[in-house]
Amino acid sequence: MKSTNPVFSRWGAARDAAPADAHTRHPVGATAGGRPADDYPTNPYAPAAGAGPDAGVRTTRTAITMDDVVVRTATTLGTVALTAVLSWLLLPVDEANIGRSYGLAVGAALIAFVLSMIQAFKRAPSPALILGYAAFEGVFLGVVSSATSTYIAPGVVVQAVLGTFAVSAGVLIAYRMRWIRIDRRFAGFVASAATGFLLLLAADLLFSAFGAGNGLGFHSGGLGILFGVLGILLGAAFLALDFKQVEDAVAYGAPREEAWLAAFGLTTTLVWIYLEVLQVLTILNSDN
Repeated sequence: MKSTNPVFSRWGAARDAAPADAHTRHPVGATAGGRPADDYPTNPYAPAAGAGPDAGVRTTRTAITMDDVVVRTATTLGTVALTAVLSWLLLPVDEANIGRSYGLAVGAALIAFVLSMIQAFKRAPSPALILGYAAFEGVFLGVVSSATSTYIAPGVVVQAVLGTFAVSAGVLIAYRMRWIRIDRRFAGFVASAATGFLLLLAADLLFSAFGAGNGLGFHSGGLGILFGVLGILLGAAFLALDFKQVEDAVAYGAPREEAWLAAFGLTTTLVWIYLEVLQVLTILNSDN
């Protein structure tokens, strides 16, 4: 199934590099004909028709495994965690340095965004771009987390990390138990919800920038908690789509390098969930 995650939407761009017989591996719930009931009508990673006489050479490419996804995801998330810790330690948020630290954090966030967009529209995964994104994203998260813990809610970062693990574990269990039906209707609904959510975020930023103070009120009080919970649910939905895309890639025999795209997509989703959990917990702690 084609994911609505902008990262995973690039999956299949290198489908002509996969083994022509990759369709012999099938995901759970395949039909009697061998194809998943709700997914591609044909193997999306098989050589395209008329691929040329060299198509047979491509069949020697190694197919992706779940271990590949786990290793590369651990590497990417480890990079985020390492740079977050280093920025927390090396970029203090005391009164004398908070402006400089915030400036570096905003700069890192912009660089991370640019790198993520470049990778999202590339035909092939680039480990350098993905790890670069992870490193700069970690700098941003480290400064934001340090400032939040120092000035607003001490201890909230640990709670947010545990909350992110809890959400991720819950989605994984629900996905493995097939409590969530991942089909095109689900993907379309998530895409529509994400569009509306991002439009509201953009409107909030515009109102804040042009003198409306607290913007639309999405960062405090009951409305802020509600908006944060919706963000968490949206992130959980994207995580379920990510799991489905990984399962399909393994089942259909995607090229091994596609594991980097899996790591990229999972990392961006987990960062989203962490930030939304951090916002909700910060509001709850600041209101007490």
